[in-house]
This record gives sequence, structure tokens and C-alpha cells, in this order.
Amino acid sequence: MSVFARQAERTAQLLRITPGWKRLQQLHPDCDDETTRAILDEAASFAEGVLHPLNTIGDRQGCTVSESRVRTPAGFADAYRQYAQAGWLGMDVPETFGGQSLPLTVQAACSSLFERGCVALMMAAGSSRAESHLLARAADAETAAEWVPRLVAGEWAATICISEPDAGSDVGRLCTRAEFIDSEWRISGQKIWISFGDHDMTERIGHCLLARTGDAPGSRGLSLFLVPNRIDGEPNGISLDRIEEKMGLHGSPTCALRFDGARGILIGQQGRGLPELFAMIELMRLLTACQGLGIASASADIAEAYAAERRQGGPPEAPPLPIVAHPDVRRQLQEIRSRTEVLRAAVLELATVMDLARLEPDPNLRSELSDLAGWMLPLIKNFGAGAGFDVANAAIQVLGGAGYTRDWPLEQYLRDSRIMTIYEGTTGMQALDFLTRRLWREDGRGLRVFQKRARREIEGLAIQHPAKAADSLRILDDFNGYSARMMALQADPDAALYQANDYMSAAWAAVSAWMALRLKQTAA
Repeated sequence: MSVFARQAERTAQLLRITPGWKRLQQLHPDCDDETTRAILDEAASFAEGVLHPLNTIGDRQGCTVSESRVRTPAGFADAYRQYAQAGWLGMDVPETFGGQSLPLTVQAACSSLFERGCVALMMAAGSSRAESHLLARAADAETAAEWVPRLVAGEWAATICISEPDAGSDVGRLCTRAEFIDSEWRISGQKIWISFGDHDMTERIGHCLLARTGDAPGSRGLSLFLVPNRIDGEPNGISLDRIEEKMGLHGSPTCALRFDGARGILIGQQGRGLPELFAMIELMRLLTACQGLGIASASADIAEAYAAERRQGGPPEAPPLPIVAHPDVRRQLQEIRSRTEVLRAAVLELATVMDLARLEPDPNLRSELSDLAGWMLPLIKNFGAGAGFDVANAAIQVLGGAGYTRDWPLEQYLRDSRIMTIYEGTTGMQALDFLTRRLWREDGRGLRVFQKRARREIEGLAIQHPAKAADSLRILDDFNGYSARMMALQADPDAALYQANDYMSAAWAAVSAWMALRLKQTAA
């Protein structure tokens, strides 16, 4: 069995014991275990056969600029078309727009396989999928009908344009302006850090862009626009300034674009750009965790296979031992695998919660699940992203000097994953959101749902695993006490914000204790 097939098997096994999955299957009877496993197996086959061969090519070739257009690595355009035509890009997009209307959970389960295959190419798919959801929900009917089916089919692509030279996470300082001239919106300004902002993989690119439409300060004056790179076959006032020279993700062009009176289509209500965009950003944050999980999964498999084959040490009069025989190497491998599988369980937990928050008929239960999803998302985004880098780093340690060379893909995984705790909201931004919004402004609603659900499951497993359950409950108690102290620190916000990162780390430790006990069922 290939490493991709084994990852699909692990995912299917974990999904079956995820509590919300059975309820989701009741609401989605087309997603029985046999069908879902078949989808995962096909995803593994596609990732291994089509995407994975491009991973090193994309890294070594990188992207270039020729005649003011970005040229992607060899094979990227064809693989992107195959990915879309096979239905992977529109898995969870509504059928009315050419998608398959599958649950987010199934999409997330497959996503880490694709990200493992070629994370750089999947950067293009991620933004196009997220924009498909945005336009299906918030655009006018004509725009949605024109764009979403073509995005899903891979004929067109999409980007997210937020950051500017003097405004990144502080979106209230964005300066790009949109003016209503002669019955249409015209956008002017500069945007940076745009993944696949220009490329040769599709005929047309739609930029999802925040621009200022009024004089209101901060984020209140921002509106959301769809700005195509071409209209009626002609350029639309968008020029490529440069692509960034980066540490990793060489196959994904990170562009700086200039907009000079470009025609745009207003998405949603004027002045409500940021709330509209956040529905898209939530999908991208879960996707970031899947990126980290894909890289962690690959790194863990490499470390385990190498340790079983590499021989070193043991009694000098005997043949050398596989290094997995050495206790410290076993410790490293156990930590690598544990961190990877805890993340896998947490990603599936969050995805099922996000699905049920939309589908449950009981409005009170939907509200409760929505609170839990909001509480978990900063954790999954940040620590999922971090796991990609940390597990790749730990795997290099197992391989020793070999892991530091280009003979193995670990050094590329390390470079590719380093950005993941930065984009879609840095670690610091996630920690501030987790404290000030999820604990303070929401009065700990998501925290209470987490504690209730985690305790119920842990207590239910206490008979089979009494010591582990006791440890997990103790971690939850400690975190509850920490939360009470942080709630009391609202009177001293500077002191609280200084501790925000530590508080978020403690929350992840509590989630990890919950997921680690769930994983015990897979070992039984």
C-alpha cells in the first residue's frame, strides 16, 4: 500500500470515530462510509499520480515573468485542469453551480492528500474554491451564474487581494479606492502578496478585492469587488509589478498588482466588504490547517520509513541496527506521529462542526455549533499550520545530515510550510482574536461548548482508558482556570494581550488532550 493510500486509510478510520460524522451522515445519506472511503481512495490516487510528480518540479523551476505575464512550472496548467475536470475543485460547491454539494468534511478529508501532493499548485485551487463559495452566496445572480461554474470547471481562476504596501493585517488602513463612474465601479491602487495573482493556467482571473468606497474611517468604508483581469477579451487596467523571490512555495507566484481604473463588480453591500470577505477567509483558514496536515503526514511517513531502513549503532561485534531500535529515535517518531494524528483528528472535528452548524434543523444547536466552530478555527489554523513546519523539522532531525540535503523532500517541506503561520492571519493575530473576540466579546460561549463536548467524550472513554482520561480531564480543568483568570484580566488589557499567545497555546493543549484520547480508539 502506498503512503498516500495509507493516509487515506488513516483518515477514513478517524472519520468513522468522529462523533459529529454519524450525525452528518444522517443529514447527508449520500455520504455512507463505503462511498466516502472510495472518494478518499480516488483522492489519494490523484494526489499521488498527478500532483506529487510536480512538487519537486515546481520547487526547482519556480515561476518566471515573460512579456509581463507569469509563466508557471511545466505541467502545472495541465494538472490544474485535470484537478478541476475530475470534480475535486467543486466538491463542496452547490450543484446548481456545477459542484457536487458534498459536505465540507469530505472536502477537508481529501484536501490534506492534495496538499501533500503539491501544496504550491493547490494554492491556486484554494482561492478559486473559496471565491466560488463567496460568489455563490453573496454575488448578484448574473455574476454568480457567469463565474462560479467556470471557476469550478477550472476554466477561470480567482485570487484574494487584501494587503497593500502600507496595510496588511491592519485592513482599516487600506488605501485602494473604488469610484462609481458612468454607472460602473472603477478601482485604483496597489495590492501585494497575491498568490497566483497572474499566471498562464486559465483564460481569465477574477480578483476578489477590498477597496474603499466612502469616507468612513477604518474597515467601515471598505467594500468587496470582483475585478476580472480581462473584460470582453481586453485587458482591464491591471498590471503586474513583480513576483516575489521567496524562501519556499516557488511554484506559487506571489504577485504585486497595480489597478488603474479597473472595472469591478460590487459583491454584497457597499461598506460591508470585510464581513463578506470573512466567509471566504474562514474556508482559507481551515485549508491552511489541511496544508500543514498534508506536509506533516508526508514528513512523518518519510521519518518512519527511513528509521526502519537506516542502520547505525548497536554492539560492534554484531551487524548495525535499524535506528528505529534506539529509544531516542522511537521517542522522536512517536512525537512526530502523535502530533500529526492529533491534528488530523482536530481538522475532522472542526469540519464536521462547521457542516452541522449549517445543517442542523434545531436553531439553538446550530448556534451552539457555530460558537464552537468560531472558537476552534484560530486554533486549527495556527497549530495546523505550525505542525507542517515543526513535523518537517523533526523529521529532518531523524534523518540527520541526509534530511538536510535535496536528496530528500523534507528541506522543501520545511521551506514551503514556514509561511503558513503567517498568511491568512499571523499567529499573533489569531491569538488576539482568540482572546478578545472568542473569550471576551462572546463571553466564552465557544469555550463552554468545547468544555461540555470534550468532557462528555472523555468521560465516555474513561472505562477503557482511565489513566489517560484522568489526565485529559485535569488538562481541561487547568485550562478552565486559566480562562477564568484571562477573563478577569479585561480590566488590564495590556497584561492580557501579552499573554494571548500563551493562552491560545494552552487552549490547543486542551484540544490535543481531547483528540489524543479519541485516537486511543484507533489503536484498540
